[in-house]
Amino acid sequence: MEGEEKRTNFIWDAIDQELEAGRCQQVHTRFPPEPNGYLHIGHCKALVTDFGTAEKYGGLCNLRFDDTNPAKEDTEYVDGILEDIRWLGFEWKGGLYYASEYYQRLYDIAEDFIKRGLAYVDELSPDEMREYRGTLTAPGKNSPWRDRPWEESLDLFRRMKAGEFPEGRMVLRAKIDMASPNINMRDPTMYRILFKEHHRTGNTWCIYPMYDFAHPLSDAFEGITHSLCSLEYEDHRPLYDWFVEKAGFRSGKNGYFGPRQMEFARLNITRTIMSKRYLRQLVEEHYVSGWDDPRMPTLCAMRRRGFTAAAIRNFIDQVGLAKADSTVDYAMLEHCVRDDLGDRVPRAMAVLNPLKVILTNWPEDKVDTLPMENHPDHPEMGARNVTLSREIWIEREDFMEDAPKKYFRLKPDGEVRLKGAYIIKCEKVVKNEKGEIDHLECTVDMDTRSGSPGAERKVKGTLHWVDARNCCKIEARLYEPLLNEESGGETEEEADKKDFISRLNPDSLKNVTGYAEHALHAAKPGDTFQFLRMGYFCKDKDSTDTLSVYNRVVGLKDSYKG
Repeated sequence: MEGEEKRTNFIWDAIDQELEAGRCQQVHTRFPPEPNGYLHIGHCKALVTDFGTAEKYGGLCNLRFDDTNPAKEDTEYVDGILEDIRWLGFEWKGGLYYASEYYQRLYDIAEDFIKRGLAYVDELSPDEMREYRGTLTAPGKNSPWRDRPWEESLDLFRRMKAGEFPEGRMVLRAKIDMASPNINMRDPTMYRILFKEHHRTGNTWCIYPMYDFAHPLSDAFEGITHSLCSLEYEDHRPLYDWFVEKAGFRSGKNGYFGPRQMEFARLNITRTIMSKRYLRQLVEEHYVSGWDDPRMPTLCAMRRRGFTAAAIRNFIDQVGLAKADSTVDYAMLEHCVRDDLGDRVPRAMAVLNPLKVILTNWPEDKVDTLPMENHPDHPEMGARNVTLSREIWIEREDFMEDAPKKYFRLKPDGEVRLKGAYIIKCEKVVKNEKGEIDHLECTVDMDTRSGSPGAERKVKGTLHWVDARNCCKIEARLYEPLLNEESGGETEEEADKKDFISRLNPDSLKNVTGYAEHALHAAKPGDTFQFLRMGYFCKDKDSTDTLSVYNRVVGLKDSYKG
């Protein structure tokens, strides 16, 4: 990967030009989440872009909650978003703000717009408003209330604020152009009546500004220079600029020319739902256990599963910024996680589909303590001790009764080495009354202990194993993407066209019970290990005193081609 100083993108190129031309003195961005759900990996692209751009130019980035819809917002989401941003390693050096802090200022601007003939109170019903709005190919038509005297609109607007009218009875609309080819410019709503308690302002207000009105003006209030957002807001940019200009923030007063909106392609990932609305549906209809279910693409779920902040930031960096929408292979995200974990997490042994092996020539009371390296490439990570006794667990898939000639794992009369221990030979296959394999009886070549002179004897197969008499019982949760193989990344628009619920992957979660080295029971939630030959696993908060729960973060096999 090229060095940071050589990397660029179209947004940074544009900022370079603005700085050189003197239009901008200091880069000031903002990350403006709506507190109506938890952040997901799609938001992360905007987050990294906003904070990363400010960092690159030695500027500031604000964190502002665009809390203009009390019907769906909650302090739970505010707290979760704060935690996610800190976890990713960013700080809001420009300050922490809420759009609700500007309610009075926004209201005053709305009154000013009415007095200047730029806004009016409309009494069309929601259905009538949709009919009057027109279509993408047909222009809209003016509301019969559009030309009412401004004094009348001002009086009605103040009475809306006083709570005299029910929800849906009236709205305040900007007076722009009902024939505009851009449907967003056809007299958009600025305020609606909503009798909902706000999580910060309580019941002080019963009218609330619309996002398209509050968002650009909040940017302007805070002195934002660059409003970086995803491509779906491109058609909203003329409206963004209209509100900023009409409110007087394009004058260049004190060297500030108002915020500039710049759009980049949103992040789409195969087999991943990228819509907060549909993620909420999964939670509320109990298709998943919650916002932090490790199958979810939310940052809190990824953190619980064992994804690292460094891996996610590297993933976003590799995706890059572009103008055209595209879909990224989920394997690329797994590659970044695997690449980060591989070099720094310790190794351990765990068996997820256990088959018991009895070492018949091993003394009943003998316990051998064997040193095991924690990482093959990092001796500074030290070693741990693992016990071996008469009974062990191996993976059931590591034994084959009718094995082909070049099968180098365990088979009748075959030999393998136990990782870090001895060579064993399968002497007998013991079956139950159903004819299923119950356990194996093997003998140990006592002269082949790892580290001893006899260890030089070679066999072609090496198996991981767990001491059956000194182990940790685990529940391993094995995850696959939420959507079926044939599904692409699901935006709200795409999911609206088809029933995404019918394409949920029924095998997205598989729970298996197995055994791991005894020491793994003492690990803390969040501790991550590479289970030899099985993948990377992170201890989950659901663990109990008798059962350790481990989430598979990613497998060992990397299918990403780069």
